[in-house]
Amino acid sequence: MTMRFPNESAEYRAARDRLLEAEIELRRQGEAVAALRRELPPGGAVPEDYAFAGESGDVRLSELFGDHDTLVVYSFMFPRSLEDDMPCPSCSSILDSLDGAARHLERSVALAVVAKSPLPRILEYAEHRGWRHLRLLSSAANDYNRDYHGEAEDGSQTPALNVFTRRGDGEIRHFWASELMVAPRDPGMEPRHVDFMWPVWNVLDVTPGGRDWSPQREYEPAA
Repeated sequence: MTMRFPNESAEYRAARDRLLEAEIELRRQGEAVAALRRELPPGGAVPEDYAFAGESGDVRLSELFGDHDTLVVYSFMFPRSLEDDMPCPSCSSILDSLDGAARHLERSVALAVVAKSPLPRILEYAEHRGWRHLRLLSSAANDYNRDYHGEAEDGSQTPALNVFTRRGDGEIRHFWASELMVAPRDPGMEPRHVDFMWPVWNVLDVTPGGRDWSPQREYEPAA
């Protein structure tokens, strides 16, 4: 590499070039995994046309596609658990970022966020959080979360990202889900599943302190 920075040592440059080789390989691997994902055969047909409560009234899963043939749905842990009926702070942080990306994504795909809480609670929290671009829906009256692994057998909520496709004949099939949440993991690794769309971790990964942070529902004002 020919890139240099003021006053860097030869030791630093040698170490940085070794790291760059690893970063290049990581980029290659990421592209290869994305290609494998795109080559998945059609998943299972969706068992029913789920009805969700939305801000403009009830809406069916099939209607969420709009003019697109791909639908991305994030299952938001709200309530967080059987013991905590507040929103999940990690999901909240993820959706903070996704709200900003929503207008860009919706040029190519349809996007929706569902939670088990009643719609008024979801919308109240969204206003508090400052979300303006997410399509927020309540799944309180259907089995979507349970069928697509946003809900455990005991009724507790779990985070999940699911992608669906709609064929020319109108048939809707499942395409992909963020199964890393339940996959085996190395010791010390948290069960995260959507780091690729959660920029906080990716920014922290290029700092000396690394991932020395945990999401909070609220933060004290900066001094």
